[in-house]
Amino acid sequence: MSIDIKTKCLHIESEEGYKNHYGSISYPIYQTATYAHPEVGCSTGFDYSRLQNPTRKQLEQTVEALENGIDALAFSSGMAAITALMEIFKPGDHLVTDADLYGGSIRLFDNINVKNGIEFSRVDCSRVEIEDYIKDNTKAIYIETPTNPMMRVIDIEKVAAIAKKHNLLLIVDNTFLSPYFQNPLDLGADIVIHSGTKFLGGHNDTIAGFVVTNREDISEKLRFIIKTVGSGLAPFDSWLILRGIKTLGIRMEKAEENAFEIVKYLQSEPKVKNVYYPGIPGTESYEISKRQARGFGSMLTFEVESAALAKHILKFTKLIPFAESLGGVETLLTYPCTQTHADVPEEERIANGITDCVLRMSVGIEAAVDLINDLKEAIDSYDGYKAQYI
Repeated sequence: MSIDIKTKCLHIESEEGYKNHYGSISYPIYQTATYAHPEVGCSTGFDYSRLQNPTRKQLEQTVEALENGIDALAFSSGMAAITALMEIFKPGDHLVTDADLYGGSIRLFDNINVKNGIEFSRVDCSRVEIEDYIKDNTKAIYIETPTNPMMRVIDIEKVAAIAKKHNLLLIVDNTFLSPYFQNPLDLGADIVIHSGTKFLGGHNDTIAGFVVTNREDISEKLRFIIKTVGSGLAPFDSWLILRGIKTLGIRMEKAEENAFEIVKYLQSEPKVKNVYYPGIPGTESYEISKRQARGFGSMLTFEVESAALAKHILKFTKLIPFAESLGGVETLLTYPCTQTHADVPEEERIANGITDCVLRMSVGIEAAVDLINDLKEAIDSYDGYKAQYI
């Protein structure tokens, strides 16, 4: 039976599964390291929790179903997921990656993977001809869409066609929209990445990562890697993400609704120079998003008139914390130049538009009017704050 994604978030477990767990509606936490075998050659299906655990397996099946894949693997963090994924490549392989990626991904590629012999070309995949950067040793194209933090939207189907033409893997980080709003595998991607810490968990209370694929060969390689390197997600954290997914739909919709209201306010604020959000009509990002996603999400970035004002906002908002991360029920403000992208070379960061005047906002589910008033009061107090020191 085909069911809506809202229902999928709540009802992955089968009726038979409920019977196996005494009718428990909340999937049990199997807090065990090892499992007893009935006899030699006979197994319960589980041997050791580094390899697999029932709670983690349930979570993986849930994310697999939400992304329409054939396998999903749950890792101890988003970066652990990307680190494990990069193990499918070998020294001498080359990847084309988008220029506007999460700073942690860039740090991993530049400091760990390059050391291990993997080559990268970083380009703006939303604007350049990707094929110009494909070489004989190119093995994959790696993108985020929308990108972090400049919210550029990349045409997944277009890039997938290029990848297939050249027999390359297409890897898409889908963290910003989650499977609730976007399914890259349906658009031609081979692998999807998630920081489960973000929208899937949704409560800023645990860390997790996922790799999802629709290819048996990739699944087989990754299953070998996760059991070998031991970076699988722990049972309790798996349960927390399962709990978070139950409310994924209503959180994504409410947060997106708030984001639209905040974008309207920011566009009307004279001290705000630019607002970057895929849901702004008339932009190329808007048209691509309408084709490939079911929503625009709740991540937005804005540029104010000075670095001093940006720092003032971070100091003087009362409801909105200045904090790392995103995707939780609470609205957060992040300063990319000193937080998420602090390790990105300054020249490269500025070329991508990430100046010291740029703030990234993860919009939560509070009342939109309160969030807008908090921003407005912080911005309006700037002139008075400066006047104290003149």
